[in-house]
Amino acid sequence: MRKKRVFIVLGFALAVIFILGLVIGSVAMPLEETGKILANELFGAEFPVSEARTNILFNIRFPRVLLSMLTGMGFAVSGAVIQGVYKNPMADTGVLGITSGASLGAILAIATGLSAATFLAMPLMAVAGALLTAFGVFSFSSRKGKVSVLTLVLAGIAVSTFLRAMVSLILSYMEEGQMKEYLYWSMGSLSSTRWEHVKLVVLPILLGTTWLFWHARKLNILMLGEEEAQSVGLNPYRSRKQFLFVTSLITAMAVCVSGGIQFVGLVIPHIIRLLIGADNRYLIPASAMGGAVFLTFCDLLARTIAVPAEIAVGILTAVIGAPYFLYLIYRSRKEQAR
Repeated sequence: MRKKRVFIVLGFALAVIFILGLVIGSVAMPLEETGKILANELFGAEFPVSEARTNILFNIRFPRVLLSMLTGMGFAVSGAVIQGVYKNPMADTGVLGITSGASLGAILAIATGLSAATFLAMPLMAVAGALLTAFGVFSFSSRKGKVSVLTLVLAGIAVSTFLRAMVSLILSYMEEGQMKEYLYWSMGSLSSTRWEHVKLVVLPILLGTTWLFWHARKLNILMLGEEEAQSVGLNPYRSRKQFLFVTSLITAMAVCVSGGIQFVGLVIPHIIRLLIGADNRYLIPASAMGGAVFLTFCDLLARTIAVPAEIAVGILTAVIGAPYFLYLIYRSRKEQAR
């Protein structure tokens, strides 16, 4: 019953934040006019509406709200699965070096001038960097068909540190304009969202999330331990590799269009787990909804609290997430002291 209430609340919150994201902004958009514009653009209606407001709503605000929901969903679901794979509520996809790999790919696209030639260059190179890093870390940590979680974490930390050093090295040789472009991307922002970005990530994130939900029972078994998994015919090595690949792909797609947005994959799954438990059949879809609500809400704040200026949404998620992460550490130490 409690799970049902949580899903109802999340569904209601998702609908409300979607509407608020469309109507609130530097240009106020009446709800009635918003409905007419969407009816015109999506269903071919012919309501009389302002062309300027149509452009603001449908070509700027609407894709931004959709992208914030998709990326929030991707970060939160990936975080929930990684926490399950590692059996650690304080883990997220950053431990595999995915974010650092994406950052290296992005900065290489900028430094080589490819990002100026096509908007697809930076997202695609960020995805390539993230996936190559994840596979490299996983392969390094594998031995005789087994993967040590501790080795995986340590390898991820080492690779992340190395890749950040490479990013810093490239930054020191970049022109000022290129440096500003990368730094703005690394802060995490959805301000330059276009429909092309939505089309780029919608299928990988939705299909990846669906796959994770479909295999939630397998993840539940994997969380019990390797011996328990093998006793029911589950290959722990192959299963863990599959989960890490899918979460890496989802995270890479989210990072490539949103930049360095932190803590969504850490905070949201942990809160959802406290509300409904660790059963991934419920945790994964609830985390997807919670992540969409959280990031869309943060992005709404980012573009409205300092009008006409705009705050990078990654700053707000860090301001909210960092204190919560410290609280988790404090709570963990307190429990260990008992």
